[in-house]
Amino acid sequence: MSNSRATVGRRFQLVLIKPSHYDDDGYVIRWWRAMIPSNSLAALYGISADCAEREVLGPGVAIDIVAIDETNTRVDIPGLLKRFERHGNFGLVALVGVQSNQYPRALDMAHPFREAGVPVAMGGFHISGCLAMLDDEAVGLDQCREMGISMFAGEAEGRLDDVLRDAAAGELKPLYDFMKDLPGIQGTPVPFLPKTYVEHTLGLSTSFDAGRGCPYQCSFCTIINVQGRRSRFRSADDVEKLVRMNWAQGIHKFFITDDNFARNREWEAIFDRLIELREKHGIPLGLMIQVDTLCHRIENFVEKAKRAGVTRVFIGLENVNPDNLTAAKKRQNKITEYRQMLLAWKAEGIITIAGYILGFPADTPETIRRDIAIIQQELPLDIVEFFCLTPLPGSEDHQALWRAGGEMDADLNIYDVEHVCTPHSRMSKAEWEGIYREAWALYYTPKHMHTLLRRAVATGVPVHSLVKLLVTFGTSVPIENMHPLQTGILRLMRPSERRPGLPRESPLIFWSRLAWRTVRKNIIIAGRIVGLVLAASAIKREVGRAGYMDQALSPVGEDGDGKFALLTKTMGGSAAIAHMNKVARLTAAARVDKKLVT
Repeated sequence: MSNSRATVGRRFQLVLIKPSHYDDDGYVIRWWRAMIPSNSLAALYGISADCAEREVLGPGVAIDIVAIDETNTRVDIPGLLKRFERHGNFGLVALVGVQSNQYPRALDMAHPFREAGVPVAMGGFHISGCLAMLDDEAVGLDQCREMGISMFAGEAEGRLDDVLRDAAAGELKPLYDFMKDLPGIQGTPVPFLPKTYVEHTLGLSTSFDAGRGCPYQCSFCTIINVQGRRSRFRSADDVEKLVRMNWAQGIHKFFITDDNFARNREWEAIFDRLIELREKHGIPLGLMIQVDTLCHRIENFVEKAKRAGVTRVFIGLENVNPDNLTAAKKRQNKITEYRQMLLAWKAEGIITIAGYILGFPADTPETIRRDIAIIQQELPLDIVEFFCLTPLPGSEDHQALWRAGGEMDADLNIYDVEHVCTPHSRMSKAEWEGIYREAWALYYTPKHMHTLLRRAVATGVPVHSLVKLLVTFGTSVPIENMHPLQTGILRLMRPSERRPGLPRESPLIFWSRLAWRTVRKNIIIAGRIVGLVLAASAIKREVGRAGYMDQALSPVGEDGDGKFALLTKTMGGSAAIAHMNKVARLTAAARVDKKLVT
């Protein structure tokens, strides 16, 4: 009897799990409502649903799909084991989108499944990045081999069929490596999650990638080595399809996860289609996108973003010191363009969020404090989120350190861009960790948050949305001791979900402490909410509120803000303004010559 005939009538159990990771006390990070939806989970669910619809395991063989994002849903391992047992272990546990900081947790979850003989596969940035930049013995991958976990490197479009067939036949390969053959994504199954899963995210939002890959060379980035330097795109038809699928279940908020949507060559076709869906078909889209610091130079980009439904934009600002940007090979960031770009978004009433990295070679606690003060005074940014420069596996920085035998922390759990993982030439570990925590307090002072609210009222930024972001970003590190993007509403914990090797706490002590901390945290957060709401209400009533002006909101001058501290406090800044002025003089001279010739 053939294997396909033997499986007819059986139901293949496909369990997709996006792991979380452990906090500093060793407990799994999970929330009642998590902040960020997982695009990896949505992408794999969409591909899996297509496999099920096409009956890739043969006629009559159903595929039951379960999707679990551990940041907002408990992984009931005993319950899942019983599920597999009922089906004779006919199925697969797929650990999807596993980042380096999630790799230890993913291995811990895989262990009981492998002990029970359940097939397990793992993919994501850690495995793909390691295989792209190092040899296949590096950074803990042997643990997968020893446990019999099948490793998947690359992207699953057009490849998941074979993995599922191998799992059904009991013939999973140790490694599926497609890193040198990244697929096109136009016309492929679109990212999608049923509403029952999306409901566990804050604001009932989901995500999709309109493109993958990046042409830039930032040394700290893993995108360029995992998704490639050649950009690949979905079509406007693909995007409309996924928007309509989600709108049919009442979901209209999306995080477009492209590392840089402004470099998506299909951006205008996609925006035009989204504009049509909003303005002609009444779908109330709310979008967050990620862009670079030169996006405002693309004709109509910012204006069409507004019409398409963009309400928040994340900008990889990274630093205000050109010397640091050059060291990280982020030469595309021109600090002379920062204010003009940010003012373009402000003119459309769109909330600006900037990523800012601490720990570049020229950084010291003193320079970081100086630069944060400059940002507050001179840049019309709303939200700034801080990160520690981290040699993530899959990045050029990690590859260089690994090859040179440089010092890096062995615990992958802390490779979450908020812990210090490697020495710094100008700061001790304590100083670096200290200034990271201090940075949040320096930026989110009551005085500056009131300034941000005044700017919002003057520029048409939705104040209620800004208040929610200020509460989250201003309280997460001091209260939760974790980055805002890792937080959510109401922390969910269990004493049984502590990292192996750490002692199990007394249930009485554990639950008492959790209850006290939950009450205390929510009192502090409620106080912050009330304070900001009252401040916003008072600002809305101020005389002259619409005409509020400060240095950050002032128009860019003819000299390109040459007297701003942003451009004068570092050697790199002075060089940048000198270069800009030189280019302006040469351009003006060329225009004069052209007129004389004609």
